[in-house]
Amino acid sequence: MLKSKDILGLREMPAEEIDEILDVGMSMKKLLKQNIKKLPHLQGKSVTTLFYENSTRTRCSFELAAKYMGAHVVNISADSSSVKKGETLVDTGKTLDAMKNDIIVIRHPMGGAPALLGRTVKAHVVNAGDGMNEHPSQALLDMLTMRENFGSIEGLKVAILGDISHSRVAKSNLFGLKKLGAEVTMYAPKTLIPTGIERMGAKICRSREEAVEGADVVMGLRIQLERQHAGNFPSLGEYSKFYGVSEALMKYAKPNALVMHPGPVNRGVELTSGLIDGETSRIEEQVLSGIAVRMAMLFLLTKEEI
Repeated sequence: MLKSKDILGLREMPAEEIDEILDVGMSMKKLLKQNIKKLPHLQGKSVTTLFYENSTRTRCSFELAAKYMGAHVVNISADSSSVKKGETLVDTGKTLDAMKNDIIVIRHPMGGAPALLGRTVKAHVVNAGDGMNEHPSQALLDMLTMRENFGSIEGLKVAILGDISHSRVAKSNLFGLKKLGAEVTMYAPKTLIPTGIERMGAKICRSREEAVEGADVVMGLRIQLERQHAGNFPSLGEYSKFYGVSEALMKYAKPNALVMHPGPVNRGVELTSGLIDGETSRIEEQVLSGIAVRMAMLFLLTKEEI
């Protein structure tokens, strides 16, 4: 059982609760691998996904997670809702509360929007990504994938390379991995390294090779051009050459180190196609982990109410 009403991020989530979500997520993933997709855990509950930004993986994953556990699911896109008529987030939340929603899953371009919604509504609120702040479910599914492959997070070295400055995934992974005892190294163009990230526990390296040296996991990040308002690097070709992850770079990591990426991947830019489709890639496995960990999150939020 989680102590907080909402899941807003991993920065404030205790390590014990992260472990609990991963434990339940492992159980859910075992059921999914057996093609068991009809469970009673959320029977009689209603879940609404409220997305102010585009999404394929996260939105579909939350929807399937809720449906597999018997919930009623409603999807709302800001482009086709009363938001277009000028309705505020707070008023949208109050409307959904009046409709007796149990859980609201929200993605929003502004950091802090899920927290605002959580203070407004009685329903549980799950952050599915807020601006450049956090993306807790993505980090949890990444950690679930690591734990399934290694047995434990403690002692792992995880290298994260790419657009760290605009990445809510990098921040949530940093918070979660450090709490569970992993070492996190990062490398990016200087223009894409956020101020203060080292104080959060990351080791900023001077080269790709230093970051990847002896790593158990190498994670590429998507270049988030939609959040960039200035040229942070000369071209995609230059970025790939100097900051991308290739087979040659992976030789610095441990043998059979895992290759991961939150998706969607820009092939040939952040990762080579050979790595994406290779034997050590866990990118597709991350997708299944996503459904499993989101099932765990939704279940644990409402566990005491069922």
